[in-house]
Amino acid sequence: MDEHTPTSGPIGGPSADALFAAPAHEVRAAVGRALAEDLTPLGDLTASLVAPDAVAVRALVACRSGVLAGSVCATEAFLQVEPTIRLGWRKTDGDRLEPGDLIAAISGPLAPLLTAERTALNFLGHLSGIATMVARWVEVADGGAVVWDTRKTTPGLRALEKAAVRAGGGANHRANLSDWIMLKDNHLTGTDIAVAVKSAHSRWPGRTVHVECDDLEQVRECLRAGADAILLDDMTPAEVRTCVAEADSWKAEHGRRPLLEASGGITLDILADYATTGVDCISSGALTNASPALDIGLDLEGSDR
Repeated sequence: MDEHTPTSGPIGGPSADALFAAPAHEVRAAVGRALAEDLTPLGDLTASLVAPDAVAVRALVACRSGVLAGSVCATEAFLQVEPTIRLGWRKTDGDRLEPGDLIAAISGPLAPLLTAERTALNFLGHLSGIATMVARWVEVADGGAVVWDTRKTTPGLRALEKAAVRAGGGANHRANLSDWIMLKDNHLTGTDIAVAVKSAHSRWPGRTVHVECDDLEQVRECLRAGADAILLDDMTPAEVRTCVAEADSWKAEHGRRPLLEASGGITLDILADYATTGVDCISSGALTNASPALDIGLDLEGSDR
């Protein structure tokens, strides 16, 4: 195995592309919670039986095809447990993986390697699974529409999962309720689209105002009201095309049209039908809440005393 390079620190991760990196404080906090879950209250009882001078070299290896994500989280897990562990990454977030690919070489004291192993693999498998699913959606969409995530994320892991979406080639919808205004049917109780959009623009003039629509007439209301984005909810591809045509006609007359998002009931099997409608974005909660973990293993390369 080639000589591996130590990382620069717990958040010094392997990817040079900041686009795929979750905020450092989110990584530290998420990994810290995961390790506390494994080690409270007495620590790793089994690893405490390992000889204190035992060292090992291990290899992170892809067991299935996919896309890598979460490498910074894995680095953080090992180095929070033992700062002297050395990691040399051969793949970076966003890289395609094939079975047998060497992802990283890891060396250091055996006991803390064993302690951190499951936490690191949990993050890698979960986040790489999301990136892999997103990459499939992006491939099927074939440039016809941007693949968007949603707020349907694992509590406490949103920033990490949204970074995984980016690693898979997708884009992020709003991160939280403070990002922009999104008016759904329940928000319109006692009012209407025109009044709600006007109020939102007046109160938060720098924020996107996004409105959920169930039919063409609501889309027309949004166009007249000056909504910045429209969610076409639970519509068929034919209905989406009609709404896109309406928005394009509005643009021809008024010089602008809102961003159009299709969502609701869209699966990978029917994604291509929606990607050719002219809609700008297609979103699905399944990208973050239903993607299976990618199988990644940590193989023992050798050890000595």
